[in-house]
Amino acid sequence: MEGDKPTTLMCTLLAIDHTSFCYRVCSVCERTLPDIQSLCKFCNFNFNNSNPSSSSSKRLFRLLISIASDTNVFTVICFDRAAKVLFGCSADEFFDFTKLHPFAAVSANRILEGEMFRATLSKPKNGNAQHVRVVSLFPLRSGFQPAIESLKKLYGQRGDC
Repeated sequence: MEGDKPTTLMCTLLAIDHTSFCYRVCSVCERTLPDIQSLCKFCNFNFNNSNPSSSSSKRLFRLLISIASDTNVFTVICFDRAAKVLFGCSADEFFDFTKLHPFAAVSANRILEGEMFRATLSKPKNGNAQHVRVVSLFPLRSGFQPAIESLKKLYGQRGDC
């Protein structure tokens, strides 16, 4: 990647780190929440405490993936918007699916391995970040199905995640 401009390239997905594919955020302000805490400290001060749903949490995707272009292999980070292209559902829905099917994340890695995408990558805006970010993904195979569709078939489920 040259400079601070996003770079678009054709790439193949090599692997997904399936050990930690999501993180929790406040459903109102989307600030990251610690794993053990369910209420947002920021929103607690700004919302009426009599409404507990105002500070609920949700999960967003944060995937560490390896991709290969024609010249390089990259380890990149793929956040929620781009990851939904790969999975075809929200991080909450996928998390719930993995509770029912503990090996679903491993299976998703195998399902997506070798898929080709047009990816737009950008350097992180945060100076402490270690990995290039995936801004967008576009599948190149006309018959591409998000991982959740293949997983539903594999585990014999129908309907939504």
